[in-house]
Amino acid sequence: MRKINSVIAASLIVLFIVHLVWGAFIMTGLIDGGSMVFRYIAVIFLILLFAHMVIGFKLSLDTNKAQKKSKVQYKKANRLFWLRRDSGYAVLLFVLVHIYIFTTVDFKGVSRLKEFNSVYLVCMLLMVLSLVIHLLTNIKPLRIALGLKDTGNKRTDLLVVLSVLLIFAAVAFIIYFIRWHII
Repeated sequence: MRKINSVIAASLIVLFIVHLVWGAFIMTGLIDGGSMVFRYIAVIFLILLFAHMVIGFKLSLDTNKAQKKSKVQYKKANRLFWLRRDSGYAVLLFVLVHIYIFTTVDFKGVSRLKEFNSVYLVCMLLMVLSLVIHLLTNIKPLRIALGLKDTGNKRTDLLVVLSVLLIFAAVAFIIYFIRWHII
């Protein structure tokens, strides 16, 4: 099950990058939104995210059950494990908010996005932060689970690319907020 989850996680990273870049271009006004291809990618992304969540939740339950059975919690030793799980739960919470914010509503026969206010901006920036934590703590185990040699340089390169993309996402959310309130 861990191997399947690793393949799903790698697929999620690829879809995440596509969704992030495409969505950022839409939010900054560089390209038009509403593409059906973008919607299909988002649905596939959501299905894989749900599968990743279910498997992660089951693995968490298994770990919790094993800890209770051994009657030893090893809280300090398992701190990273629980940080990975908790950051994943935070990502899921903010993804639900993201879906709510960027789902269109009918306004007098015209589909429109909800007004992007400061609360939504803070939620989206917190989503980016939770994604940073989740990716930073999980990239090494993912590479190992996929059988990739975990050399520091390749992992660092991957983390730099993901960090730049996440900064790009945060900037795109800020530009989108400004566009909503100035333009």
